[in-house]
Amino acid sequence: MSKDTLVEREKSRQDLGFGTKLTERSTRLIKKDGLFNVRRKGQSFSTWLNAYHRLIVMSWRKFIFLIFVYYTFLNLLFAGIYYLIGIEHLTGIDTSTAHAQFWDAFFFSSQTLTTVGYGRIAPTGFLMSFVAAIESLVGLTTFAIITGLIYGRFSRPNPKIRFSKNIIVAPYLDTNGLMFRMVNERSNQLINVTVSLLMSRIEDRNGHPYRRYYGLDLERNKVSFFPTNWTIVHPITKESPLFGETPETMKASDTEFLIALEGIDDTFADAVHTRTSYIHNELIFGAKFKPMLETDEIGNTYVLDLDLVDDFERIALNQPI
Repeated sequence: MSKDTLVEREKSRQDLGFGTKLTERSTRLIKKDGLFNVRRKGQSFSTWLNAYHRLIVMSWRKFIFLIFVYYTFLNLLFAGIYYLIGIEHLTGIDTSTAHAQFWDAFFFSSQTLTTVGYGRIAPTGFLMSFVAAIESLVGLTTFAIITGLIYGRFSRPNPKIRFSKNIIVAPYLDTNGLMFRMVNERSNQLINVTVSLLMSRIEDRNGHPYRRYYGLDLERNKVSFFPTNWTIVHPITKESPLFGETPETMKASDTEFLIALEGIDDTFADAVHTRTSYIHNELIFGAKFKPMLETDEIGNTYVLDLDLVDDFERIALNQPI
């Protein structure tokens, strides 16, 4: 191999920040949901206690469940305090049974926490009124924070890009190309969308395995608008790191393809980004994607079927890979 070829190959190599020591087989660098496959240990307490960031990025299901648990805990806590102070200091409460007294105290707590105050039950005495005033303050503060968190979650740009299940090698012009397909699931538009495709694989260096990263040239890496689906193509020419590769060699080198997408959400005018990856067993040789865009019955509107983003059919390649 000539010196110029070596120089060009070194230029194409990129370090994504993972380093060269990650040589564990069958352990992907980026998970399908775009998160890095790294778990941190030994974080400082202040970092772990960053509740705002955790509440913003967690799923809606976990967020709602956590709010429900927190709300229930506060009401149980103050209901227990009211019960210990003495139910006789709450007017209008049902005194028939201890069970009824506690639940009346619980619902009085929920009315005080939310500052609803229906009026049937009211505190009497300094201590009971003081605790009710403290709970009202806690409620005002709590719901102000929750409102801010909900606003932050709704206003946070979060692209919903669906990537094809597989990455394929298909005929492309007079050669073949590495391809995957993606589509914006939401009706809002992304503009100035840029995509980068990188390949990671384990290579041998002086008898030791090292992980190497290659930036793959794309037929087109940027579009001004993203209204339909977009098939990303890397031509497999003689200059490509994939030239001469087979499914067997990719499995042996633990090849992984890393995708990063960036764009601007026109709803919020904010930059958005997402990531995903494909590993060697998600690569299909000799296939092409089926069309997912057609016109309606009248012929004046394009119809984009999102359920077809994964569909492909087998086809012979232009030349042996």
